[in-house]
Amino acid sequence: MPAPFSFQVTARCPQTQGRAGYLQTPHGIIHTPAFMPVGTQATVKALTPDELREMGAEIVLANTYHLYLRPGPEVIQAAGGLHRFMQWHAPLLTDSGGYQVFSLSHQRKIDEEGVTFRSHLDGSLHMLSPEKVIAIQEALGADIIMPLDECTPYPSDHAYNQQALQRTHRWAERSLAAHTRNDQLLFAIVQGGTFPDLRRESASFLRELDFPGYAVGGLSVGEPKEVMNEILDLTVPLLPAEKPRYLMGVGSPEDLVEGVARGIDLFDCVLPTRIARNGAFLVRTGRLNIRNARYKKDFGPVEEGCQCYTCRTFSRAYLRHLFKAEELLAYRLATIHNLFFLLQLMREIRTAILEGRFAAFRTTFLNEFTPIPHAVRQANREARRRSLLRQRER
Repeated sequence: MPAPFSFQVTARCPQTQGRAGYLQTPHGIIHTPAFMPVGTQATVKALTPDELREMGAEIVLANTYHLYLRPGPEVIQAAGGLHRFMQWHAPLLTDSGGYQVFSLSHQRKIDEEGVTFRSHLDGSLHMLSPEKVIAIQEALGADIIMPLDECTPYPSDHAYNQQALQRTHRWAERSLAAHTRNDQLLFAIVQGGTFPDLRRESASFLRELDFPGYAVGGLSVGEPKEVMNEILDLTVPLLPAEKPRYLMGVGSPEDLVEGVARGIDLFDCVLPTRIARNGAFLVRTGRLNIRNARYKKDFGPVEEGCQCYTCRTFSRAYLRHLFKAEELLAYRLATIHNLFFLLQLMREIRTAILEGRFAAFRTTFLNEFTPIPHAVRQANREARRRSLLRQRER
């Protein structure tokens, strides 16, 4: 691991694979396990950097694809790098943009060189190679960066996943060769869909390349949660125990708890900010839909005992009024609560591991929390996909 970085595990749960520790970066320490709020376009929607710091965020994720298209890496580099551009002076991670590119299934072409695609903004033609993705992220200057990989959809067959996996591995080698900055950690991304043999192959191949960190990609893309957990049970033990592990795109509360139990150190997801814009609040028992009529005269907080600004200050009745009136403050207050909820959950998980009671914490939390049913999640995912397609066709 380069000199500005270090990773140390300070406590383990004897009944699970859960672990607590810290990752030292040039811009500060990340206490793990940690959740990363997603700032796709160099901003976590509706919040300021100071608000993120106040609620305990230690690292933020930004998106290479979006920042490449707008405002462009040359603009951000001229501003002094992404930390200065967005005024977030704590650790940053940038993903490769691969997931976003591959979601443009009708607007992109994959070959050995990379991915050619049309911008969702103006239809202009672009090409991203593994080397170009690394160069963009070196210009952005995040502490942790990701290589270009091929993320397969769910469901897809074994032959396609194997082909994509082998290409991801070749791109990983090219990314390592292209990376020049020693003040950035380049993580590998384990792929292989829901096929155990491909996950084993991917973990084994990438481990030999000796990346400083390892991510598990291609999950939470439509598969049932039990399938995701089975893949994690198989994959995580194959990754180096002395290096950080990152589960990409996962952020439901129950998935954070189960991911930690399987040895994951870092998570990210747009879920808390996305559902906030729809009036959904995360609470200990599941999700609360503030638009429901029963909250019209409910003058209590979203959740008793929650110390976020929203719960300390406003009632359910007022929040319902804001959403019904489509006031912008509604989205800010819901986002504050949901991100605080997940960051607080991660603090409680870390403390439970350090105090040797994570197994009991896991059981209690999962018994109390009601997740969204798989069929509902699939319907919501399909609705978002159709909405994105309509936006891109305009």
